[in-house]
Amino acid sequence: MLELYTDRLRLRSLRADDWDNFLMLHQDPIINQFVRRPLEESVIFAKFEYRLAPWQYESGDWLTLVIEEIGTDMFIGYTGLYCVNHDCGHAEVGYMLANEGQGKGYATEGLKAVIDWACLSFQVHKFIGLCAKDNIASAKVLEKNGFQLEGVLRDNYKIDDTWIDDCTYGLLSHERGE
Repeated sequence: MLELYTDRLRLRSLRADDWDNFLMLHQDPIINQFVRRPLEESVIFAKFEYRLAPWQYESGDWLTLVIEEIGTDMFIGYTGLYCVNHDCGHAEVGYMLANEGQGKGYATEGLKAVIDWACLSFQVHKFIGLCAKDNIASAKVLEKNGFQLEGVLRDNYKIDDTWIDDCTYGLLSHERGE
């Protein structure tokens, strides 16, 4: 089981007893407003079971890490990454926080831990982050970790009848911490 620590957070591998929190995050319409319509429970459960499987970087699957507050074990949310292109060393990062964990710098802190760990563990050349153009909080998390806006993918996906523009951010491994 993978565990990463920061001053305030523990990031750990997803476990079977995380189901209730996983379901809650994926069904909350506010948390998902920039991601997708909340999914049906059966679809969420299939995604959950898939992510419980042992993870390997080269698999192209998401590594899902639970974010917990040290001392209280309070559930904060999830962060993680997946290998987009092993040959080029590209990895996409992501995060999703419960309402109680937002606005406290937890996403920024957790993402930094994932990036630092990935740089030590794999030959990641570039990290990629995507967020809806209107998701200002998510963009700030990326920018605070040194990501630079590389472009906007216009009408990149649809939620109900609304087309959403995606901002594409990039961070080269040697730029982290600058």
